[in-house]
Amino acid sequence: MNKELRQAIIAGNWKMNKTRPEARALIEELKPIAEKATCGVVICVPFTNLETAVELTKGTNIKVGAENVHFEKSGAFTGEISADMLTEIGVEYVIIGHSERRQYFGETDETVNKRTRAALAAGLKPIVCVGELLWERECNITEEVIARQIKLDLFDVSEEDLKNVVIAYEPVWAIGTGKTATAEQAQEVCAFIRATLAKLYSKETADAVTIQYGGSMNPKNAAELVAQPDVDGGLIGGASLKAADFGVLLEAASNG
Repeated sequence: MNKELRQAIIAGNWKMNKTRPEARALIEELKPIAEKATCGVVICVPFTNLETAVELTKGTNIKVGAENVHFEKSGAFTGEISADMLTEIGVEYVIIGHSERRQYFGETDETVNKRTRAALAAGLKPIVCVGELLWERECNITEEVIARQIKLDLFDVSEEDLKNVVIAYEPVWAIGTGKTATAEQAQEVCAFIRATLAKLYSKETADAVTIQYGGSMNPKNAAELVAQPDVDGGLIGGASLKAADFGVLLEAASNG
């Protein structure tokens, strides 16, 4: 990472885990660990835990994010949550376009773009996820896939708004599988993402964007990954559910 140009961020994605009492216990355990971090610290929790997380993290360096958001402000969208609803309770970040949302719930680049623009309009900071399938990597079209996603997902996002966007590169073949891209593979794609942003906006703007790695980062591989010049922290799944493990990642990103 390049701390002179941008902030590294470790963002936990709790997915569908933790009841409110469990969330409270984990956050209380995490607070004294997180206060030592010099990188950005974000926990993205299920909708039912958002108010608990916002309340417990007041006055700390931990920011709270949601795991999804709808692109309309209100209406007949049963089960959905709007960006205004999130900001009203104090949420600052939101994950958009996670591979699980794309795979299981029909998210497309079009809906990812709509959600991203809605989040930005409401003052949220979207963590926009991109990444290739194993088959696409084996067919040697990773760059084509990533470029397409970046161009579509950020369509009509202004250069000024891009300052509030975090990109998470998550190779789909490494999500929850235990497989991890090598540090070199992660760097190669994160650098390509930055180069693509430079073409779409400017080099200065691209250099300021935080680009996370999001494929099974854990305490064993975190230091090597964040040592790469274009890997600015991580979007963390399993390791975010254990305070000690999450703390190791925060330390790696703070020292890297």
